Amino acid sequence: RSYRGLVGSTFENVIARDFGAEGPWQKLGTDVTEFKVAGAKAYWAPVLDFCTKEIVASDISTSPDLAQQHRMLDRLLEALPDGAAPTMHSDMGWQYQHESYASRLEGAGITQSMSRKGNCIDNAATEQLFGHVKDEFYRGREWGSFGDFKRDLEEYIDHWNTRRRQVRLKGLTPEEFRNRALAA
Repeated sequence: RSYRGLVGSTFENVIARDFGAEGPWQKLGTDVTEFKVAGAKAYWAPVLDFCTKEIVASDISTSPDLAQQHRMLDRLLEALPDGAAPTMHSDMGWQYQHESYASRLEGAGITQSMSRKGNCIDNAATEQLFGHVKDEFYRGREWGSFGDFKRDLEEYIDHWNTRRRQVRLKGLTPEEFRNRALAA
């Protein structure tokens, strides 16, 4: 429910549901999802590489604000390989329309792409990640504090990237798939 109408710039749906990528760092997706934790809410903003299914950056926060997006972008830009010029796809949430977010992407050579208003299927790759994480990590568990939840989610992200084998990646982990793709 992050859509607040037009509050900044919107961008063409460059991805147009074509979530396939020939190699790492070509197409990325982001969104924010909410968890109920210790009587409050926690928000996770990951960046998913559509080729490798690797979570290449993320931020876990108690507030889905612009500061969270800036921290996530700091981590993304730190990880972005030299010469990479990916497309970053999101929904039309206010934070992705914000001038400071859009200008940081543009300054890094990242093309911004947005889903059509009210069309979650346009962001299906990232939504699918959320479904897996909520099924495998979150459901049926409780945490006594935000700090405990954050620590465990960070451990799960490491598990996802380095130990969780995926059929779509020919039985490899996202990290293994990325390393093989870059070596080819």
